[in-house]
Amino acid sequence: MLRTLVCAMAMTVASLAGDPARAADLPHIVILATGGTIAGAADPRSGLGYNAGAISADALIASVPGISAHARLSAEQISAIGSQDMSEEVWLKLAARIDALDKTADVAGIVITHGTDTLEETALFLDLATRTDKPVVLVGAMRPATAVSADGPRNLLEAVMVAASPQARGRGALVVLNDTIHGARDVTKTDTVSVQTFRSPNFGPVGGVSPDRVVFYAAPASRQSFPSKGGPLPQVEIVYAYAGVDARPVEAARAAGARGIVLAGVGDGNASKATIAALQAAAKAGVVVVRSSRTGAGPVLRNIELNDDELGFVAAAFYNPAKARVLLQLLLANGVTAPDKVQAAFLPTP
Repeated sequence: MLRTLVCAMAMTVASLAGDPARAADLPHIVILATGGTIAGAADPRSGLGYNAGAISADALIASVPGISAHARLSAEQISAIGSQDMSEEVWLKLAARIDALDKTADVAGIVITHGTDTLEETALFLDLATRTDKPVVLVGAMRPATAVSADGPRNLLEAVMVAASPQARGRGALVVLNDTIHGARDVTKTDTVSVQTFRSPNFGPVGGVSPDRVVFYAAPASRQSFPSKGGPLPQVEIVYAYAGVDARPVEAARAAGARGIVLAGVGDGNASKATIAALQAAAKAGVVVVRSSRTGAGPVLRNIELNDDELGFVAAAFYNPAKARVLLQLLLANGVTAPDKVQAAFLPTP
């Protein structure tokens, strides 16, 4: 398979060299590779085993027939990891590179190859932490590059098509898989193996990709911006609610130095009396507490099951726990700590 990818890469380069005038007219898309299943190679440990990030960005590009008809491509390897190992360090590298490419006139858009497990968190971070109007498109795959019917090549082609589309400008970070375009705020992984794993449960997808065109269903939505500042992000922990949970997870988060705690609550962002009491004590001590829900869809709104005004909590609205953590980290990094100001960021006035 790797030999086939290398041969295909040579053919792609040759086709571009054969028609330099046509290539010069195409938009320049930069691919920032981080690893993930889309760059995975088979491993003999099991019939379905693979190692994430084993194939280079250039080889990925070379594996996609016809991709050179849509854009002039260049690739940079930011990391080569599975997305379960995605870190704030890589996030900051990506944000810095996007900011630099935003200032590069020749670059029309950016594609980021990424594992699917934490793709939604990276997408939201980049949506909030960068300000470029150029398309930033994250793409992954559920099957490794060496698998039968690998979905990565098609997904990468569609991601390039979206990044090259003028309609994608000003929409913030987008996620493209399986012919579907999602916005960073709502998209989430919903299935362990299905190629249709990514869905936007509250607002639906923002567009789609067919073999010959990119279609968006509505005008770009308004965006918030909270720059990363380039330094380490404040520590925010997620506390998961379950039957029988007590105060210990909250106390452990505080002991570890958390400046913020996100509750992955049952139902409408609720938890046991012991957990809520511990969270209230944390809020009184200056820790920012955000109530979210583990259910997967629907909003957590203020003062429904709990009195947020009295407890000093913030309601996460439509942000799931993992995304609520990302937004809270960026708010804290920008000095936004007052509960009313944090609440305004989670549920901004239209």
